[in-house]
Amino acid sequence: MRLLADTRPLHVPDYRRLWWTGVVTVIGAQLTAVAVPAQIYGITGSSAYVGLTGVFGLVPLVVFGLWGGALADALDRRVLLLITTCGLAVTSMLLFLTPSNVWLVLCVFALQQAFFGVNQPTRSAIYARLVPGELLPAANSLNMTVQQFGAIAGPLIGGALIPVMGLKLLYLIDALSMVFTLWAVWLLPSIRAEDRGQSLGLRSVLDGFTYLAGHRVLLMSFVVDIIAMVFGMPRALFPQIAHQDFGGPIEGGTAFALLFAAMSAGAVAGGVFSGWTSRVRRQGLAVVGAIVLWGASMVGFGIAAGVGELWLALLLLAVGGAADMVSAAFRSTMLQEAATDDVRGRLQGVFTVVVAGGPRIGDVVHGVGAAAVGASAAAWGGGGLVIVFVVIAAVAVPAFVRYQVIR
Repeated sequence: MRLLADTRPLHVPDYRRLWWTGVVTVIGAQLTAVAVPAQIYGITGSSAYVGLTGVFGLVPLVVFGLWGGALADALDRRVLLLITTCGLAVTSMLLFLTPSNVWLVLCVFALQQAFFGVNQPTRSAIYARLVPGELLPAANSLNMTVQQFGAIAGPLIGGALIPVMGLKLLYLIDALSMVFTLWAVWLLPSIRAEDRGQSLGLRSVLDGFTYLAGHRVLLMSFVVDIIAMVFGMPRALFPQIAHQDFGGPIEGGTAFALLFAAMSAGAVAGGVFSGWTSRVRRQGLAVVGAIVLWGASMVGFGIAAGVGELWLALLLLAVGGAADMVSAAFRSTMLQEAATDDVRGRLQGVFTVVVAGGPRIGDVVHGVGAAAVGASAAAWGGGGLVIVFVVIAAVAVPAFVRYQVIR
């Protein structure tokens, strides 16, 4: 039982309301994530246009993720959550009402990602004010579990509903799901960061980077994640591996779907059995260990793919997903515990950008690697590089490995 998820944070009423309503809204958000590329492909019949969603989504996410963190450190975080949650609901409703024009859909999608860019660091910055410090690892594990559950349930539900209801109704369901989060946020108390004269512009964002540069432990939490995602995230290889190594059809198929679902399934399993995370004090060492396990899993995945063992490849992806969930939970906890409250929003903004941008860079790296040495070799080679570079980083900055919480 001590291995099962630590649910003590759910005893805190404000956190409990945010968590339960998050289950609904995360699934709703994933419905939109499924509907947007499906609608664009239906309009254009071109994967190139679908690829534009990455550009239209990433640019506002980076800009407003960083600026949103500055806003979260200067304004009432409760009010900011209310505004951005309303913005997410309105943009989902606009997607429901927008005519089938690819550029209109992309522009509304970009606006939605701008609201998300402000919402996410603001939401993450408040948890340290809602739950006691010793429960932060458990709270972050519960949050990650919900997000990964949504990554599985949303596409499955969306795929089942599109033939019955049409994809545009998915946007409406997403918009209506925001009502639950609005209710939970409305009941929160006022949550203001410590007032140290933060500005709302570029200077505040730069001050956040200056703070980060002066705290090597926090900086390393970003560095090791970038290493893991850039060199070790093989999702861009899944179509080729599913087709060439597992005999699936070129346009997708069962093996392709299973490869995409395996990591999220492993992350959910890791969240369910995350009770041990609340008892870990050496969080820096735990992050390094989790990322080494992630790299080793990707090495095994590449080898399993090369010999055509689908079941083993899926198992190793699931192990990697669980390791990544543990790493993300501890890294988020370190940011919330080690940083002062007046910069938590800006650091969570950087966290949002790194989490979103790292895998996209990894897509490019793995694509180039697959063209040079083949997909399975790119996968196991990338996993090996993760292990090498993380060990080098740990040796270079031993303070990160020694970092532990004081309780």
